Amino acid sequence: MKQPAVFLDRDGTIIKEVDYLDSLEKVELLPGVPEALSALRAGGFKLFVVTNQSGVARGYFTETFVQKTHEFISHILGKQGCEIDGFYFCPHHPTEGKESYRQKCNCRKPEPGMVLRAASEHDLDLRRSWIIGDKKSDIMTAKSVGIKAVLVLTGYGRETEAELVKAGIKVPVCEDIQAAAKVILKESQLIA
Repeated sequence: MKQPAVFLDRDGTIIKEVDYLDSLEKVELLPGVPEALSALRAGGFKLFVVTNQSGVARGYFTETFVQKTHEFISHILGKQGCEIDGFYFCPHHPTEGKESYRQKCNCRKPEPGMVLRAASEHDLDLRRSWIIGDKKSDIMTAKSVGIKAVLVLTGYGRETEAELVKAGIKVPVCEDIQAAAKVILKESQLIA
């Protein structure tokens, strides 16, 4: 039977937003992340990080550094009993950066590429899946795939909330990822 998933934005959702993370020393889990992820996993969800990393296109860091960052985040979470099933990132930007990375692609959120790739590679049930993020691109990715979304007010969430209200886009809004996990578990009628 296919499992549902929760797709997690990275910067501003599970780790502190620092604008173009370029050093492992800057990686800092946001409060409540291990507890939220453990609750979601106990509720039957697989967990995937889907993150735009246009700093690669802009030459701020390499794809190898992004992969090392994800290994580091996995290590930190693993020490707290949490596991991410997969990390997906988009290194592109449609108008800026090095030629091979300067392109309009289907993986840069709000495009659905990363979510669809994870769903295909891991046989996921998208009808029962969610996205948690702090930007409009996260919410619009959910809409493009036809899954539910939760906006967290960490990272750029407060600015995004005002933007969504102005655009008439309604989604659950939560203070942080722990509150978002509770909404997902309640709405999915799963008990953590």
